[in-house]
Parts: sequence; C-alpha cells; structure tokens
Amino acid sequence: MYARPFIDSLDFAANRREISGEIAIAELLRLQDMLETSQGVLQYTVQGGVDKQGIPFLDVGVAGQCRLRCQRCLEGFDFPVRLDTRLQLRDQSGLDELDSDAAGAAEEEFDSILADQHLNVLDLLEEEILLSLPIAPKHALGTCQATDGKDLQGNVKNPFAVLAELKRN
Repeated sequence: MYARPFIDSLDFAANRREISGEIAIAELLRLQDMLETSQGVLQYTVQGGVDKQGIPFLDVGVAGQCRLRCQRCLEGFDFPVRLDTRLQLRDQSGLDELDSDAAGAAEEEFDSILADQHLNVLDLLEEEILLSLPIAPKHALGTCQATDGKDLQGNVKNPFAVLAELKRN
C-alpha cells in the first residue's frame, strides 16, 4: 500500500517543489475498468513552477505500462503510458476576473485545473492517465487475434455473401 500524497498546489508551484515516486496500478481504482489486469507500477513526477506571466503550474509526468483489453479480440496487450503535461493552476476568483479572450488564449495552450490546498496527487495522476488512454483500445492491425473481417484462409469476407447464397436457393 502506497501513501497518498497531498499538496497545497499554489504553495507547491510558488516554491518550485517536486515530488516523484511510484504507484501500484491496483491503487488507481477508476482505471481498473479499462485494464485487463491491475498488476504493475507507474513512475510519476510532479513539479511546480510559475511561468513568465506569473501563472502557477504543475508539470506532470507519468511513465510505465498498463495491460489493456483489446476491443476486437478481448485479449490483453501492453500499452505504454508516457505523459508529460503542464497544468496551469487557477483559483475561482482568477477565472472570474479574466476576460473571455484572455482565458480562451490561455486555455488553448495549456489545460487548467482549480488550485487546491489539499490536492490529492494520485487522483490528479489517475485523471491524466484516463484522459491519455484510447477510448476503444485495440491491438495494432495485423497483430490482433480477431479475424479483422477475413476468413480462416486470410481472404476478405464479403458481408453480403450470405444474401447471394439465399438468392440462389
């Protein structure tokens, strides 16, 4: 069981702090529905900072491997997880004060999250991992155990061939 780190996100960013460690995939409960197995470990790094405009941010990095379930054949396959994301920290009053053009320009470049005095780092990491995974994970073409629309000899099956047989009878 790993300890769940919490940070004061604005203080963390203002003081340019950094934390890193590893988390068992089994600890990421919302991720379990996407996985074939919950075995494995992911390495993470969260580093705070402030950009030239004075906007605090968190740089989030995650590396490792998850075992996803292919939506074609329902077999598992290894999927590399490599994340390097910058998240700008916004407080509610700061979002209200920004005009829509400035907020739109800032949001186009980087994603934003609300600053939190008790930010659960593992929940943040889990959310970023979930956003990075494919909606319908599949093996690469040609490596899947499913037939990919081909018969056992490798010929492409025509879905209307059954109708041709009915017309002959």
